[in-house]
Amino acid sequence: MVLSRTIEATQTSGFNIKVAVDASRNRSGGAVAHLIGLMTESDPGAHGIKEVHVWSHKRLLAKLPDEPWLKKHNPKLLEKSIFHQIIWQIWIFKKEFKQTKCDLLLNTDAGTLSTISPAVTMSRDMLSYEQGEMERYRFSLARLRLLFLRYIQNASLRRAKGAIFLTDYAAKIIQGSCGPLENVQLIPHGISDHFRRKSKFRSRELNSDEPWTLLYVSNTDLYKHQWHVVAAVELLRSRGQRLLLKLVGGGTGRPYKMLQDQLEKSDPERQFVELIPFVPHEDIPSLHASADIFIFASSCENMPNTLIEAMAAGLPIASSDRGPMPEVLENGGVYFDPENPQSIATALEKLLVDSELRVSLASRAEELSKEYSWRRCAEQTWKFIGETYALVENKR
Repeated sequence: MVLSRTIEATQTSGFNIKVAVDASRNRSGGAVAHLIGLMTESDPGAHGIKEVHVWSHKRLLAKLPDEPWLKKHNPKLLEKSIFHQIIWQIWIFKKEFKQTKCDLLLNTDAGTLSTISPAVTMSRDMLSYEQGEMERYRFSLARLRLLFLRYIQNASLRRAKGAIFLTDYAAKIIQGSCGPLENVQLIPHGISDHFRRKSKFRSRELNSDEPWTLLYVSNTDLYKHQWHVVAAVELLRSRGQRLLLKLVGGGTGRPYKMLQDQLEKSDPERQFVELIPFVPHEDIPSLHASADIFIFASSCENMPNTLIEAMAAGLPIASSDRGPMPEVLENGGVYFDPENPQSIATALEKLLVDSELRVSLASRAEELSKEYSWRRCAEQTWKFIGETYALVENKR
């Protein structure tokens, strides 16, 4: 159970609420997909919401539907640097919120510097709350940034009239830092229908002449452990397994150098590892369709979006045993220690040698993925926003 009290639902049908949505810094694939799902898969009016005003950049606003209740705002500063976006959020947004006569703000990220109230705030980040993960960044600007981010997130969550968490794991860990929050709702992200495709794995056998394709979709970072995955695949190849590893997402800095160093040791001629840079979110299903096994080796997540997308694709999955991954994947995959190549290799080998296990686990993961729909996410989000506004009004 979430370590907080969720206030009892309140009747919202009599309200005509105008909701503001701050999506000014929504740039990642998951944040963009979330806003699109929120605006296309439900009717806010069913929860007493008359209008929804969204502030964001042009590319994201263009992807949102044209609805009579949806109003789009594109301040010039949101097309500029993060510095300009923060200036807008701190000093300008409050004025625009008042001009549109909005009643409540939805912060799509707890890292907001806005002090507008009343607000419902969504928690997306987990890295700044995991002490072991923070230590990977040593004494660096990146670590100082994470410490500052945790301070900002704690303040915005405590200030909010309602908080949305994506997983029970995140709710517990984060409230252990910011303190118990009174009005909390657990609302996981959804999965777009175009991810629900069948992979080719069901017809594969271990003695096939074609190499097995292993897929890991994630940017390279210190908590993603791509180098340990490379070492694990090298170990399996030394045992005679014909494997091709696709690492999708690119990267920079120290973690990318760690990956390159491992590649020089394990596969200097790039015989079995293929590095694929950033791929648009809508193109990932084609990668799923060409894969036999999906790997998810992250040790820190708030909501593992690429994991649930692979679940929806019907792929056999070998997953990290850290964070919320066991909560999400449950008994639909095999687990490993993401910092131990031998553990990763053992998990992969279980899937490679046992066709019945591959089929049963993939089927179970696909079934579990049906719980993650944008319609459910949108419906629960608008309902919670409406109830939170009613609670605020009832206290006045």
